[in-house]
Amino acid sequence: MGRTRLEAFSDAVIAIIITIMVLDLRPPSTPTLGALLPVLPVFVSYILSFVYIGIYWNNHHHLLHLCPKVNGRILWANLHLLFWLSLFPFMTAWLGENHFAALPALLYGIVLLAAALAYWLLQRQIIAFQGAQSQLRAVLGRDWKGNASPVFYTLGIGAAALGHPWPALAMYVLVAFLWLVPDRRIERALQENASE
Repeated sequence: MGRTRLEAFSDAVIAIIITIMVLDLRPPSTPTLGALLPVLPVFVSYILSFVYIGIYWNNHHHLLHLCPKVNGRILWANLHLLFWLSLFPFMTAWLGENHFAALPALLYGIVLLAAALAYWLLQRQIIAFQGAQSQLRAVLGRDWKGNASPVFYTLGIGAAALGHPWPALAMYVLVAFLWLVPDRRIERALQENASE
């Protein structure tokens, strides 16, 4: 079967996730700069999660261009990814409302790690479906960012578990910076396909 329904459904779910996150932003009741300070952690956690959702949407879009056909396993792997992404609004609100406390930072990191592993599983299902001549397998190669991200998430989770949420958040921001630019390997492969 073609990928269009999977792509359309994923785009819709991601749009809803972003909408839910922004609805959790509550403006202060007074029109002063000082009134913004108490809501600053909520806004910062929103920015971080928005960037993460944007990264997943962007890379998911690129990934599916190397996967013109899908099967049931790919559909379930994609739903698995969407499940973890759907927890972002809750975790974002909890993290911000509690001013980046250790336990919310720890659980936020677990959700980030689970989403990364779900994305990796989706890639593996696509590669398995495409077989020995998988273009995705050839494009991914060693995938240093994909391999480094879970390590940084785990370091962040460990720091939060030890009661140090700020180093944990630094790890999560670091991973976001790693992925801000969409996977250039996939973009190059798509350009090569277009020129053939």
